[in-house]
Amino acid sequence: MGDIRRRSAVVLGVTGLVAPLTLALTSAPAQAASCTTQAGPYQKQVEKFLGRPVDGKQSTADCKAIQAFQNKHGITPAVGYAGPVTWGVMDLMNKQKAVGNNPNKDGKCPTNKGRIACVNLTLQLSWIQDGSRLVYGPVPVRTGRDGYETRTGLKKIYWRDIDHVSSVYNVPMPYSQFFDGGQAFHSVNLSMWNPPGSHGCVNMTTKDAKKYWSLLKTGDDVYVYGRKPGT
Repeated sequence: MGDIRRRSAVVLGVTGLVAPLTLALTSAPAQAASCTTQAGPYQKQVEKFLGRPVDGKQSTADCKAIQAFQNKHGITPAVGYAGPVTWGVMDLMNKQKAVGNNPNKDGKCPTNKGRIACVNLTLQLSWIQDGSRLVYGPVPVRTGRDGYETRTGLKKIYWRDIDHVSSVYNVPMPYSQFFDGGQAFHSVNLSMWNPPGSHGCVNMTTKDAKKYWSLLKTGDDVYVYGRKPGT
């Protein structure tokens, strides 16, 4: 979604089409709301994540729990199949939770820049630090999908627009803070785990985007590193 001043600016992300899973389902077609009776390759892992009995067998209750998770996070087809996309989201959630309150444990985000917004693409997390002191976060984010990756490296916020609207898709991008061409922090009304990702922006919840807006200013540093799963 980007608009601004550059024809070559990378199109930013709000929502992308979710690539359907290729499943050999014996039940309803992918677009239907009914549950599949087929156990998936990640059945036990998904059952454990959802607090279901871990037996590797698909039950009606298992399917409904998986389907509810898929609907909540925009995973399609939402037929209750424990496939790689569903487990990938759950696995990422587990890894994000394990970070706790020490997101820069690896020391990859610079601590010699003063206030800086860090984006770890690998874990889909962002936070604000001042030197080595954590100021806000970490919070889950939704970055660029395959072919529209959020570009890595050290950047600076160069333009802010609280009520920005994309000139490409005519889609609202509230609390936009641009740091690289058309790529920006901004809020979206989507789950942060909605696959496959944005068109390059760092999507955030409204709460987190508002907080970033209040804590950052034009000229502040942004450091993006890692690689988003699936890109």
